[in-house]
Amino acid sequence: MIRSMTGFSRCECHEAWGTLAWELRSVNHRFLDIGLRLPEGLSALETAVRARLQKTLVRGRVDAWLRFQPVAGGSLRLNTALATELHGLHAELTDIWELGETAFNPWDALRWPGLVQASGTDTEMLEAEVLVLLDRALTELQEAREREGAALAQLLLNRVDALAEQTAALRKHLPELEKALRERLQARLRELAQQVDAGRWEQELLFYLQRQDVAEELDRLDTHLTELRRILQRREAVGRRLDFLMQELNREANTLASKAGDSQVTFASVELKVLIEQMREQVQNVE
Repeated sequence: MIRSMTGFSRCECHEAWGTLAWELRSVNHRFLDIGLRLPEGLSALETAVRARLQKTLVRGRVDAWLRFQPVAGGSLRLNTALATELHGLHAELTDIWELGETAFNPWDALRWPGLVQASGTDTEMLEAEVLVLLDRALTELQEAREREGAALAQLLLNRVDALAEQTAALRKHLPELEKALRERLQARLRELAQQVDAGRWEQELLFYLQRQDVAEELDRLDTHLTELRRILQRREAVGRRLDFLMQELNREANTLASKAGDSQVTFASVELKVLIEQMREQVQNVE
């Protein structure tokens, strides 16, 4: 079944070294737009995290937050290699700008990302746990999107059925419509109070009926509805296909309205356009 672009998931992992938590939220968006927040010390995972999100998700605005809380009381350690590099850069910048003897404030340096790290935590192990937990969160997000997608699919199918009922009723009405059109044209000719050649009469009638004939539009509507039912059963991103079909359905409904030969066709075309617009609004949330 189809998937919605709206969903939420939260997964936590509690270990001796601390707590990890992923929170994923997704809403409607024309393309895939990822907003990512990673805690200090784990920013190196951004490329791997984005790759996993892009592999799993196709459309939607996705906000992903990772929280890491080390165990209370854990000791801290200085990244000496980074500290040495920062000190060297400070000395080089002082020379370039000819600042003279400028004191280096170590407290300012402590705010540099990655300079202070939690000791006793295996960085590679922690990064692996982050990705494993992300996979769990993505699975739960997809399950939530599929549940909402199933509800969306049912709403769309209900409207497909309603559209099919309208087209079936119109198709049944076609002989009656043709008869009414024929009688209307005959009445107009009688008002002219003159004889009309039988061949010319049939020619004019045929031309008039062709201008009012809606059978072709009904055939195309039925074809689109069959395609809609087929697409709604697929387990993949179908939002753009559904967008296209909504345009095609609306085009046929507009043509039908322009050919309206009596009140029943007019009423049916209005009902069709209302149903199609309701479907179009729902389709905006389909991945």
